[in-house]
Amino acid sequence: MRFSSRLQWDLPANRLAEALEARRRAGAEILDLTQSNPTHAGFSYPQEIREALADPSVMRYDPDPAGTLEARRAVSAYYAERGAEAPPERILLASSTSEAYAWLFKLLCDPADEVLAPRPSYPLFEFLAGLEAIRIVQYPLLYEGRWQVDLEALQRAVTPRTRAVIVVHPNNPTGSLIQPPELDSLAALCAERGLALISDEVFSEFPLAPAAAPIATLSQREDVLVFSLNGLSKTAGLPQMKLAWILTGGPAPLRRRALERLELIADTYLSVGTPVQRALPRLMKAAGAVRSQIGQRVRDNFARLGTLLGSASPLEVLRADAGWYAVLRAPRTRSEEQWCLELLERCGVLVQPGYFYDFTEEAYLVVSLLTPPAVFQTGIGRLIEFASGDQREG
Repeated sequence: MRFSSRLQWDLPANRLAEALEARRRAGAEILDLTQSNPTHAGFSYPQEIREALADPSVMRYDPDPAGTLEARRAVSAYYAERGAEAPPERILLASSTSEAYAWLFKLLCDPADEVLAPRPSYPLFEFLAGLEAIRIVQYPLLYEGRWQVDLEALQRAVTPRTRAVIVVHPNNPTGSLIQPPELDSLAALCAERGLALISDEVFSEFPLAPAAAPIATLSQREDVLVFSLNGLSKTAGLPQMKLAWILTGGPAPLRRRALERLELIADTYLSVGTPVQRALPRLMKAAGAVRSQIGQRVRDNFARLGTLLGSASPLEVLRADAGWYAVLRAPRTRSEEQWCLELLERCGVLVQPGYFYDFTEEAYLVVSLLTPPAVFQTGIGRLIEFASGDQREG
């Protein structure tokens, strides 16, 4: 029997995953510095969230391709509180940002078309594109004291088959933001070449500077067609609720045409559950309590990381502006994979290698700032001790 060739189904075994599974089977200690699930990170969820799902109206099914008006108004109010214009008619609900990407690829691309995405970044794009029979073409982010878009390389990457550019704002895992001059240049390129701009803003509520405000959405631009993505997974720390949204911006005629087609795609699937849509207004109001806990955790851990590393450590924490992750640059005394394997096997510390996120150089280690503080401090301490031992031996 022949199966689809959209993906490479026979992926090679991951040595780090094998080592982790062996350690779990043996019952050995694991200090997990990769935790990305807020429901497993020790946060307190208010009773209002559970009560929001008890609405009797969940038993009635009245499907709307874009999502119920009440739910979209709740998303609109969320943006209004942050000073952004987001009328309900420009919002469309999906079950996840992954599904939102899939819908946008369907909207914008024919088979074999291309979408530009940043490197380093979250590796899911390749799989989502493959399932839609399109290609991801990467453009580089460069680090020179802060991450920035290599605009010349991005321009060279555009071909007649390019249909959109993805901006992850803030980026996962670098924590970088697209700067206004970069955005202006990128928007001008997109407008000139007829490309859409897809802005992934799921970490926008988590600036790492204590007094910094949440990141503004890029959907307010009027010179280029923009699709801003966000959802409950990060904004409310509720990945299990399976609700995200697409906020569309840009020139009004183009925006209306895009929304008409998106609604047809959404109507084909009708994937968002009624209970979470009915609960959304109350969930959004209660989410602030969870969001503030997450924000405090990631800021404290990022500050703690800088304090623990100090100036004498062989490890360097790279600048990050927002998000749930930190990137450490390690000495090139071994490969990233070897760093991660030895840290796990000798220290019981689990971190992710940079190549998971398509870093182009060695050696980078990625840690989650969502990690509970005691585990974070102990794990980072062991990581520093291990790296410092290398330095002494060298």
